[in-house]
Amino acid sequence: MSDKTDPMDFPQAVAVRKKRMRFSVVWIIPLVAAAVALGIAVQSYLSKGPTITIVFKEAEGLEAGKTYVKYKDIHVGQVSAVKLSDDFSKILVTAKIDKSAENLIVEDSKFWVMRPQVTLSGISGIGTILSGNYIGIDPGKSKTKSKHFTGLEVPPPITSGQPGREFLLRADDLGSLGIGAPLYYRRLNVGQVIAYDLGKDGKSFEIKIFVHAPYDQFVLPDTRFWQASGIDVSMGAEGLTVKTQSVLSVLVGGIAFETPADAAPSEPAPANAAFTLHGDRKAAFAKIETVSSRFVCFFNESIRGLSVGAPVTILGIPVGEVVYSGLDLNPATFGLRPRVEIMAYPMRIMAQQTRDAASRKLPTAQERRNVIDRMVERGLRAQLQTGSLISGQLFVALGYFPDAPKARVNWSHDPPELPVMPGGLGRYEEKILAILTKLEEMPLEEISRDLRKVLGTLDQGLQDVNRMVNRVDGEIVPDVKKTLGTLDRTLEDADKMLIRVDGEIVPGVKKMLEDLQGAVAAAQRVLANTDSALLGPDAPAQQELRDALQEIARAARGMRVLTDYLERNPEALIRGKN
Repeated sequence: MSDKTDPMDFPQAVAVRKKRMRFSVVWIIPLVAAAVALGIAVQSYLSKGPTITIVFKEAEGLEAGKTYVKYKDIHVGQVSAVKLSDDFSKILVTAKIDKSAENLIVEDSKFWVMRPQVTLSGISGIGTILSGNYIGIDPGKSKTKSKHFTGLEVPPPITSGQPGREFLLRADDLGSLGIGAPLYYRRLNVGQVIAYDLGKDGKSFEIKIFVHAPYDQFVLPDTRFWQASGIDVSMGAEGLTVKTQSVLSVLVGGIAFETPADAAPSEPAPANAAFTLHGDRKAAFAKIETVSSRFVCFFNESIRGLSVGAPVTILGIPVGEVVYSGLDLNPATFGLRPRVEIMAYPMRIMAQQTRDAASRKLPTAQERRNVIDRMVERGLRAQLQTGSLISGQLFVALGYFPDAPKARVNWSHDPPELPVMPGGLGRYEEKILAILTKLEEMPLEEISRDLRKVLGTLDQGLQDVNRMVNRVDGEIVPDVKKTLGTLDRTLEDADKMLIRVDGEIVPGVKKMLEDLQGAVAAAQRVLANTDSALLGPDAPAQQELRDALQEIARAARGMRVLTDYLERNPEALIRGKN
């Protein structure tokens, strides 16, 4: 084998295969599209708000895809589904909330269906007549998120964000108050009742009110609240007075508040401060008494018309009130008597002593007791008096009776017993009974018989006089004198008989007797001055005698009429003619 190389021996060409690319440009387009779609999906997910479920008892006017969720009249979501619950008792409303309103959806947020409502306190939701019902939202203050809520059946009267403050009122009686009832300050509507509930003790009510700004600054720690429902009608020295806050308060009730003029300056009361709700303005501004004394009075007369709360007065000034009225049984005699307990405020009587010296201490119990003892020694007594003749209401009046029998306060009794005096009505009843007893004892039948006898004698005398006047002879003057003498005796008998009626003459009979006596005196004067000319037909004395006899006849007829009337109405001798 030769080591030499063949010059013609050329290297062989070897074909090398070209390498192919593994990623094609064509795939760039779908990858970009996928990335865009993923970005859109992520963006959509990130911009999507929460989906919540609201439970309602009714879903009137709610439709999926049409009903909106609004906050301050701005769309913040939309209802996506409306369906029944599993037990078919409620409505489940699913709503999608915008991302921008996500912070409104917290666990204490409130939802309700806004629809037209017409109540006595106003009209709400009238705009939904054209736009349709929607779901309103009132955001809460919690920081915890939530997706399940229970909707309100009625819209809340006050939503969050309204300027003003809430306060709490406590009352024994709710009266005619309700949610939405107006709140007045000097007759201006400045708020309303937003909620009420029974107190924990079950005996009182707790009422929440809202006072709009800037009027909430007038609610001070000393502010007084009272029910302004209805019409306040009172009768005083100035006449009939009718007071009311407004026609609305008469229909749906209301609350008024005011601060006493003598209250010390202070800062406005804090939110949710508690106040007492009084029944009326008088009770709200009544002076709060720190010192009181309880007494009992045993009256020996009917206390019908005396009610708890009736005033106790002294010289017309209220110094207490009635706190109890009932019966007291004496175990020894089993007798019943009215029992009235009063609450007196001694400082209303002794206020001047404490006003003279600011540094003076309040009177002690012994000092107050000594003052009451001295007043009773001077004749202070408790008495029932009528406050109104129309209603018959009674009250207890403390007055001085210097002629009253001596008495003392029974401090050993619990509560101490005050001496009493019969009321004015009781004294009137005693007088009426005395008059009726005297009337029954009067001999009315005997008096009537005597009067008839007197009238019969008088008639006989008149007949004799008439016969004598018609006779024209010389015997007329003696006969007339005789007849007139009979009339004098008759009048004296009638006068003596009438004096028997308790020493008093009936005014009507007395006048008639005076007329008769005057007529007889005139006839006697004529006879004393007469002469033979009396027998002449045209003699003046004869005409005067006829006139006197006519007066006697008229007086006799009046006596007869009076006698007949007394026989039918014997009580007229005491009471007079009706």
